[in-house]
Amino acid sequence: MSAIQMILVVIVAFFAGMEGILDEFQFHQPIIACTLIGLVTGNLEAGIILGGSLQMLALGWANIGAAVAPDAALASVASAIILVLGGQGVAGVNSAIAIAIPLAVAGLFLTMIVRTLSVPVVHMMDKAAETGDFRKIEILQMVAIAMQGLRIAIPAAAMIFIPADVVKSALESMPAWLNEGMAIGGGMVVAVGYALVINMMATKEVWPFFILGFCIAAVTNLTLMALGAIAVAFALIYLNLSKMGGSNSGSNSSNTGDPLGDILNDY
Repeated sequence: MSAIQMILVVIVAFFAGMEGILDEFQFHQPIIACTLIGLVTGNLEAGIILGGSLQMLALGWANIGAAVAPDAALASVASAIILVLGGQGVAGVNSAIAIAIPLAVAGLFLTMIVRTLSVPVVHMMDKAAETGDFRKIEILQMVAIAMQGLRIAIPAAAMIFIPADVVKSALESMPAWLNEGMAIGGGMVVAVGYALVINMMATKEVWPFFILGFCIAAVTNLTLMALGAIAVAFALIYLNLSKMGGSNSGSNSSNTGDPLGDILNDY
């Protein structure tokens, strides 16, 4: 990487770390972080594919009670950097996906450290609030958020300085059985992500749309743009049918002489 590319990657990592808390511009989401790193390093296609694959897994990650989800920001940034340094392009996506999962779990340790360090900052903000020092509160707030950014930026900067030849030779020296295993594992990880998302979304009302979408994608050669357009059409049909069903729920007359109309009204 050139010096400018290194700086841009660290900036993306810094924003990804902050967005893990702010959750405003979604820089921490894999599809955004990996795409941006791919863009600034000249590996846009590989970055998009990696980000899209990791995003399907990250959709199933959520903080529930005291259980903290794996760190999607660190997984995205670190795996994208490894993909770029490895120089394998799209062919290295499966290996990067397999590497991203342990990185996401390791990111929990960094999260615990930063949140522990944030506790004294909160107490300092409480004391500033007692004296009405709002300027100090704002500064401490920015310091705490910057700590979250450094949580990702520092590991990213450290990984950048690893010589690309070292990473490339390490990836190329892996035996075929390990590469195949990582490819299979990466595919399974994405499949688990799909399953988690479907488990949250699937209801008896939307299962027919899942089945139709799967069949259309499997038996046709439509592009992603075409499949996306069909998905939008399905969504609009579903929303319109839902509105029609709700507006006619209080009606007692179900026989209008129009069979299709009767079905829609009963729906």
